[in-house]
Amino acid sequence: MSVIRVEHLQKSYAATRALDDVTFEVERGEVFALLGPNGAGKTTCIEILEGFHSRDGGTVEVLGLDPGVRREQEELRTRIGVVLQELAVESFFTVRQVLTRNAGLYDAPRSVDEVIELVGLSEKADAKVKRLSGGQQRRLDIGLGIIGRPELLFLDEPTTGLDPGARRTTWDVIRTLASSGTTVLLSSHYMDEVEALAQRVIVLSKGRIVASGAPASIGGRDRGETRIRFALPEGLMAAPLPFEVSRRDDPFFEIDTDDEVRVLNQLTTWSLQERVTLTGLTVSRKSLEDVYISLTTPEAAATGGGEDR
Repeated sequence: MSVIRVEHLQKSYAATRALDDVTFEVERGEVFALLGPNGAGKTTCIEILEGFHSRDGGTVEVLGLDPGVRREQEELRTRIGVVLQELAVESFFTVRQVLTRNAGLYDAPRSVDEVIELVGLSEKADAKVKRLSGGQQRRLDIGLGIIGRPELLFLDEPTTGLDPGARRTTWDVIRTLASSGTTVLLSSHYMDEVEALAQRVIVLSKGRIVASGAPASIGGRDRGETRIRFALPEGLMAAPLPFEVSRRDDPFFEIDTDDEVRVLNQLTTWSLQERVTLTGLTVSRKSLEDVYISLTTPEAAATGGGEDR
């Protein structure tokens, strides 16, 4: 069952086309990432899904409801959770007080203590919001987003301001929510976060979808050229090699190939036969960040998009 269904979505602001024929679906229990540079139409799309903005054309269904219909918005708000980049929370309330107050807005909320533990604020449960660090306030934002036990959770840059440990904790929370059936629509500028969490992504540029698919395959990542990188012992740095090298970046050698299995076999066989140590051997394709940047240039946006592009 599709939790979100968007078909031919259109939205303009005066002469600016913010969204132009956007179509996608999000399945139940999926972590789905919506990516795009500033001004791509990402925020407009999310706010239409949340019911905070009207659309000019197209069809939108969220949990079987039309977020553009006023009489359906009230039910929608009780079934979704929203974590914006910045939430206004009364600074003189404690963490527990803020969560308890918001829990009262829902028919079947999560336990306040459960949420506090889930977002890693047990030691700050009775601390006032103004005493929390930026990262701790971000965790509270997430707690407010999930206190109502939402079927669908919107996360806008959820780990901004968090240290690496807190980021990983937040990722675990998101995975736990998804595994329990909560659908997550994620917006993030951190490509490692998207790769770690999302099953599928779409990339917006200038209001249009320029790519969609799994993070591992989008932009042809699974079919593109592979780079093999390694270093040799110092005494062999000037020696001729029995295979073609694409470039040398002392002390590393790099081989670009679309037949990595054959080349790796050739390289490692030579290494073992000649008893030559290959230091720092890595095999990599274009990163998701590389693909994202290439897709969101003006030239790429002008060509349109497609599945797994």
